[in-house]
Amino acid sequence: MKFKFLITILIIIPLLGFAQDKKSKADNLFYGYRYQQAIAEYKKEMEKKPLTNHQLLNLADSYFSTGKYDNASELYLEVNKNDTIMSVNRFNKMLQSLSKNSERDRVKTFLRSKADKLSPELLENAEFNYSLLEIPAGNEDKTIRDLGVNSPQGDFSPAFYKNGILFSSSRSRNSKNVYEPTGESYLDIYFARISSTNTLVDVETFKEIPATEFHKSTPYYSTKLSTFFYILSNTEDGELRYDENGKNALAIGTLSENGRFRFILKDLSTSFYYPFFDDTTERLYFAANFDDSYGGTDLYYVYTNNGQIMSAPINLGPRINSPGNEIAPYIYEGSLYFSSDVFYGLGGMDVYKSNILANETYTIPVNLGEGINSVSDDFGFIIQKAKEGNGLSGFFASNRKGGKGGDDLYGFMLDKSPGLKTFALGGKVVNLRNKAGLEGAQVRLLSQNGDVLKEVVSNSDGSFRIEVPWMSQVTIQAMSDGYSIFSTTYSEEGMEEIQNSSYNMGLAKMEDLVTEREEKTVIKLDKFYFDKGKSTLNAQVEGQLKKVIDAVERFPQIRLRILSYTDSRGSSSYNKRLSQDRANTIKQYLLNNGLGSHNILEATGYGEENIVNNCTNGAYCLDFLHKQNERTLFVVE
Repeated sequence: MKFKFLITILIIIPLLGFAQDKKSKADNLFYGYRYQQAIAEYKKEMEKKPLTNHQLLNLADSYFSTGKYDNASELYLEVNKNDTIMSVNRFNKMLQSLSKNSERDRVKTFLRSKADKLSPELLENAEFNYSLLEIPAGNEDKTIRDLGVNSPQGDFSPAFYKNGILFSSSRSRNSKNVYEPTGESYLDIYFARISSTNTLVDVETFKEIPATEFHKSTPYYSTKLSTFFYILSNTEDGELRYDENGKNALAIGTLSENGRFRFILKDLSTSFYYPFFDDTTERLYFAANFDDSYGGTDLYYVYTNNGQIMSAPINLGPRINSPGNEIAPYIYEGSLYFSSDVFYGLGGMDVYKSNILANETYTIPVNLGEGINSVSDDFGFIIQKAKEGNGLSGFFASNRKGGKGGDDLYGFMLDKSPGLKTFALGGKVVNLRNKAGLEGAQVRLLSQNGDVLKEVVSNSDGSFRIEVPWMSQVTIQAMSDGYSIFSTTYSEEGMEEIQNSSYNMGLAKMEDLVTEREEKTVIKLDKFYFDKGKSTLNAQVEGQLKKVIDAVERFPQIRLRILSYTDSRGSSSYNKRLSQDRANTIKQYLLNNGLGSHNILEATGYGEENIVNNCTNGAYCLDFLHKQNERTLFVVE
C-alpha cells in the first residue's frame, strides 16, 4: 500500500460535497477508488449524455491515478478553459500530466501565460528547479541500495531510533484487520536494526508503542523529550470515530517514556501526517490540509513547551508549500528536507531541500536530483552522520521499479550534504534621504567575472528577494532611473552573514548629493580644514573625502574638478603652492580608494585667488572670516 494513497483519500472525500445527490455508477466507482472501472463506466455514460465538469475532472483523476497521463492532461486542459471549478491541486495534476508526457516546454509556456495569477514563489521555484534539472547530475558519490527488510506490501516512513530505525508497514499480520480501500492490513510500526554496512536487519513489530486494531504509522522519536510522536486513527473506547460526513481521519499522538499516551493534534475531519519534533526549537512539524492549504497537504508547525502544544498551526508558506502535496518534514543541520509532488519535479513525489535562514525564511527548495529521486514516488527522507568516516547516511522510501512491494525502504551513503547550496538575499531598496522604499528598482547579482547571474525588480514597498546557486564571490547591485547605483562585493564569509538578515540598499538622487556654491554645482560636504600650513590628510578631511568616493560610486558617470583655495594670510606664491599640494593629496587619495582617472578632470590649487569676502591682503579680519576663504570644491561636470 502506498502511503500517498491515504493522502488521496483526504483530498477526494471533500469533493463529495460537489457531486450531485444522485451519483452515477461511474461516480460511485470513482469515490470508491476503483479508477480503472470508473474510466470504463464514464466512457459508457458519455455515449448517453455529456459529463458534467465535475465528472470530467473525476475521469481526469482516474486517468492520472492509472498512469494514463495523455488522457488526463487533455481533460484537465479542457476543464481549465472554464477557469471556474478546478482546484489548485488538480491544476498541479494537470501540469504533472504534461510533464510526465515530456511536455516541459509546454508547462513553462503555460506558467508564463498564467504568471499574473500564480504566486511569485511558485514561479521562482519552478524556474530555479527547471534550470537545476538541466544540469548533468553528478551522483557518483551516492550509493543507493534496496534493503532486505522490505515486504510485498508497503514499507515506508523511516525514523532513527537508538541503533536502528522505526518504519511503517502494511505487511500482513494475523491480528490486524484489513483496510478495505487497499485490501491490506492497517498500518503498523516496526523496528529494524542498522548493521555495520548501513543495511537493515532483524525486523520485528515495535512493541513499545501499544497495539491498536487500526492505523498506527509514521513514528518519530524525540531524544530530548524521550517521547514517541506518531499518527493513528481517531478512536474512542477502541472504536473508530467518524465526523458528520462519515469520515475517519488520522490524529497525532504521543507516548512518553513512562507510558503515558495522549492525542495532541486531533480533528475528526482533518488528517495529520508525518510528525517531526525539532529538539532545538521545540517545534512540532507535520503535514495536513487545512483550509489555508496552498494545494493538497501542506507543511505546518506548532510551538510547544516540553511537547505541549502552545500555538495554532502555522503554515510554512508558499516558498515551501505548493499546489501539490507536501509531506515528510525532516530538519538536519539547518536544512528542511521534505517531499512534494509539485509539477516541476522528476515525477511523483520528490525529495527537496531548503535552508532555514536566521530570519526564519526559507531558501528555494531544490530537488535532490536523480538517485535519491526518480520518476516514481520518493519520500520520507532522513539523514545523519555516518557511523564510520566523514560521510552521511540515511534512508527513504520509494515505489520505483525493481522494488519488492508497493513502497520499499532504500538506504544511501553520501560524501557530502545533498542538494545544491544557494545564496539567498532579501531586503529593501530605499531612498537614501528619507528611507522610503523604491518601487521598480533593479537588483542584480554578478559573478566574480562580472556576468549577471540573476536580476529582479523591487516591489511596491521596495522589497526584493533574489537567489542563485552558491559561489565563492558575488557582487550585489541596485539601480533605479534618476537614482545612484549601489554596488558592493562579498566573499563567502560575508555572503553567509548578509543572507541571514534583511539587506537594505540606499540609493540617492543626484540632487540630494549636490548643491550650488559659487555659481557651481558641487558635491554637498561638511566644511573641512587641513592642519595649518600642511597638505597631509587629517581625520576630518579624510571623513569628507569618503563622502566624495561614495557619491562617485553611486554615480560612476560623475566627472570632478578639484578646486583648492587658501586664505590671504602668507605670500601669494606660498599659498598657491600649498593649495596645489592639497589638491594633489586629495586627488591621490581618491585614486587610491576606488576612483578612476576618468573621474577626475583636474586638481588645481588657486591659492588666495577668488577671495569670497573682504579679507584680502593687508585687511584685518577675524579668524573665522579668514577661514571662509580656505575651502576645496568638488565641482560636478
